[in-house]
Amino acid sequence: MLIESFQNEKIKNITKLLTDNRFRKKTGVFVVEGQQENERAQKYSFEVLEFFVCENIFTGKLPQEKIHYVSEKVYEKIAYRGSSEGIIGIYKAKETHLDSYQPKENSTIIIVEGVEKPGNLGAILRSCEAFGIDALIVTDAKADFYNPNVIRSSVGCLFGMDVFQSDNQETLDFLKNNRFNIYTTIMDETSEDLYKRDFTKKSAILFGTEHSGLSDFWSGKGKNTLIPMSGSIDSLNLSNAVAITCYEALKQKKN
Repeated sequence: MLIESFQNEKIKNITKLLTDNRFRKKTGVFVVEGQQENERAQKYSFEVLEFFVCENIFTGKLPQEKIHYVSEKVYEKIAYRGSSEGIIGIYKAKETHLDSYQPKENSTIIIVEGVEKPGNLGAILRSCEAFGIDALIVTDAKADFYNPNVIRSSVGCLFGMDVFQSDNQETLDFLKNNRFNIYTTIMDETSEDLYKRDFTKKSAILFGTEHSGLSDFWSGKGKNTLIPMSGSIDSLNLSNAVAITCYEALKQKKN
């Protein structure tokens, strides 16, 4: 059966999942668009509920079951990226809790506080995955991990990483209980260059928002660390700062 109507209940449901964070959290399901992203979701054992495929666009290998075929016009309505690749999957979200995470002795984790922009969060996930970061913790999150723009901008890297949402106090307790070296990106007279820090041991590097940096909660909780710069500006885009830090951690471990 080919779905051609925008009024079809399944199409209405996808539209709501794409646009309503509260609805995604209430139902515990989310949307994945694109062939590579769907392949990664299945590779890392996310439970698929159904697929929506436009045969006029899709060129990959079709899933074996749970397929609904849609017209090109319907697909363009429900696709976050317009007519891209012709496949959308609906998956169950995974519940992950920080107290279930068992870090390795030389783990490096990134913590971002209050990240607001889904695109930034997706780019951070992509850098963390690319440079071998062991886990990402988002405290006091404003952005939803399963926001379509997070999945898109991370190119599906979300699915293969240990990711957690927590609050500041729970995160601090976790770091202390697991004996992490804590590095805070707060600029003051005690700050030292990123390249002088030792990330070969169990390390947690914390970043705040671009607007105001880390909150007062983290003041005095770690060793203040900064990225040395020679230009006229004194800050970087959050995702760029995280990427530089992730690369430095990887370089130290390889050396």
